[in-house]
Amino acid sequence: MASYHIHCKTIGRSAGRSATAAAAYRSAERIRDMRTGEEHDYRRKRGVLHREIVLPPGAPAWAANREQLWNAAEAAETRKNSTVAREFELSLPAELAPEQRQTLAVSFARELVDRHGCAVDVAIHAPHRDGDERNHHAHLLCSTRRLRPEGFKEKTRELDDQRSGEIVRWRERWASLQNEQLQKYGHDVRVDHRTLEEQGIDRAPTHHRGPAITAIERRGEHSVVRERWTIEDREDAVKRLQRAAELGRLEREAEQVSRSIIDLSNNIPAARLARDVAATADLAPTSSAQVRSRAQALWQQFRAQDIGGKNQELDLTKDRTRGLGGPGHGHGFDP
Repeated sequence: MASYHIHCKTIGRSAGRSATAAAAYRSAERIRDMRTGEEHDYRRKRGVLHREIVLPPGAPAWAANREQLWNAAEAAETRKNSTVAREFELSLPAELAPEQRQTLAVSFARELVDRHGCAVDVAIHAPHRDGDERNHHAHLLCSTRRLRPEGFKEKTRELDDQRSGEIVRWRERWASLQNEQLQKYGHDVRVDHRTLEEQGIDRAPTHHRGPAITAIERRGEHSVVRERWTIEDREDAVKRLQRAAELGRLEREAEQVSRSIIDLSNNIPAARLARDVAATADLAPTSSAQVRSRAQALWQQFRAQDIGGKNQELDLTKDRTRGLGGPGHGHGFDP
């Protein structure tokens, strides 16, 4: 199965971040932030294979310029803790050719624009030279407001509300788009947006390290997050082993019960006879000699498993001894 990853996160001023800095880094360009006067220059960054701005119909001409677009997005927000951008981080199938991965990422961006009316800045990154060579991925930086001919307007609140189901919808759609492309170009592998538990796969999910942890590990420094993941993975492994042991015990017990049911179903007359013996035994100590005689006869019949012929015709669905005093008066029957 090909690798599946999609992660949606917000970029906000409360965390000291800006849309201009995010756009400059992902596109490996220089952008000046008109609000703060800062200049974000990432032109020395390598590995950006494709960059493209996708806009809704009727968008103003200035929006095609990356610096003007994200400065306008910053200017539309007035609060000091505003969310200024939203990012979809996507893994791209290593099985596809570069131009096919590009088409896939841009197609997903176009669907986001068509549905939400936002602007989307697409940047496709190559795998890092020191990382997994299959780690092709894309960053889709989205405006948090709809872009109209007159500029940025209302917020795309539906992407902030978990109850709207939009993020779940996009997770599923991203899997569908990838599978369509994989099938189109003759690849048998597929991706699945569901969790491992939902797929019935009993293993721990992998951790997405992200740029910060990756950079720490490349410098050979200690990562507290990595250490926590290691501890969590060990604890999860122990829990899984315990669940497997418990499941094995339950399966063995279920098999024993199943065998008992099969044995009983193959010998229904014997089961009925055993019930009749038990019912009659309740009467034996306090009932008449006739009842005790009948109980003794039934017991011998049960011991001999003489359940064929006319015994199968006995109507044991009714207690034949109830008229002689009824059950519950004795303390058992020992033949």
